[in-house]
Amino acid sequence: QVQLVESGGGLVQAGGSLRLSCTASGRTLSSLTTGWFRQAPGKEREFVAIITWSGSKLYYPDSVYADSVKGRFAISRDNAKNTVYLQMNSLKPEDTAVYYCAAGRASELGLRRASEYDYWGQGTQVTVSS
Repeated sequence: QVQLVESGGGLVQAGGSLRLSCTASGRTLSSLTTGWFRQAPGKEREFVAIITWSGSKLYYPDSVYADSVKGRFAISRDNAKNTVYLQMNSLKPEDTAVYYCAAGRASELGLRRASEYDYWGQGTQVTVSS
């Protein structure tokens, strides 16, 4: 059983930065595609970014970002800590949401689909004030 625990959310002013962490137990994240989705009140869960599993580079891109966060967010993985990070810079009020960590063996065409991920964290709130 894979368990994902997120941390690092909080309240920040527009233009500020936060770093989210997702630490896994039960399986190494390097064997799974891992990423972040977010859900704002009254909206559907949406894709943010993912980093693909080690060894998939011949077939998949290393990482994929939503257009809305490209150039501002960066996803990375520390295999020794079995942790994936989401560095969020230049935050905007529209980034306010609950951010969820997800992991699984998503297909190349399904990297952005929440349904492709088997394991989910409990979520961490990010609030960006204007």
